[in-house]
Amino acid sequence: MNDQIIASEDEIELGFVENLEADLLLEAIYRHSGFDFRKYMRSSIIRRIKNRMRMERIPTITRLLEKVIHEKGFLEKLLNDFSINVTEMFRDPEFFKAFRQRVVPELRKLPEIRIWHAGCATGEEVYSMAILLEEEGLADKTTIYATDMNEKVLEKAKQGTFSLLKMQTYTKNYMQAGGKEAFSEYYAADEHFAYFHPSLLRNIIFAQHNLVTDSSFNEFHVIICRNVLIYFTSELQNQVQGLFYESLCPSGFLGLGNKESLRFSEKTPYYTEFDAAEKIYRKQD
Repeated sequence: MNDQIIASEDEIELGFVENLEADLLLEAIYRHSGFDFRKYMRSSIIRRIKNRMRMERIPTITRLLEKVIHEKGFLEKLLNDFSINVTEMFRDPEFFKAFRQRVVPELRKLPEIRIWHAGCATGEEVYSMAILLEEEGLADKTTIYATDMNEKVLEKAKQGTFSLLKMQTYTKNYMQAGGKEAFSEYYAADEHFAYFHPSLLRNIIFAQHNLVTDSSFNEFHVIICRNVLIYFTSELQNQVQGLFYESLCPSGFLGLGNKESLRFSEKTPYYTEFDAAEKIYRKQD
């Protein structure tokens, strides 16, 4: 029994030390780079930290901190680890289907359309939206602003090049999302990669933007930020939702991921649930 108590006390002490080390590491990253991960979900950040520790064969977070401070290029490596790049084309097809069927008719009424894809990662959902708008005849009056904190993934997004191995899944998603053409019409392929047509890029602007530290940069009719907020604490979610509210036009649309909602936002009373199942909200006039 006493051994169990001692073990528990040791585990508590280890957890305290680990969190203290993580606090110092995230503070150093913020001071060195301006990227603020201090209010990200700690469990998610710790997983990424430990993964880097395994790759570098480093025993403690403190040793990782030393490399951030003293080793040239290591900070950038860690920032890439922290960037959230899990995505796919027409991810959650029912969302895109609902957008096509319910949001697009409202967008048709506008003389011009501005869409912000926040946290766009490598751009799969941005290209998905570009294809959808092309099929609905709205592409030429739409500007899509695709942003992410990670410049490396933005460069990949600009290329529009994706593994051919993923095309079967992407094609299935596209058809389930209400696609109107043969999906292969939108890309050329070799034995390894699919190359999406450059014409899809004509109205897309890629830019670096940090949701945690940067401010609003335009007024948008649609903001899409899916499966990013789940990595933030409730306090940070509320802060970012304030940014989105400030950036949306009256009657503008906000699209979130299927595990996200407005429940942590002080702005909740100022939205209506436009499509509750697919987490599409509309800002009240």
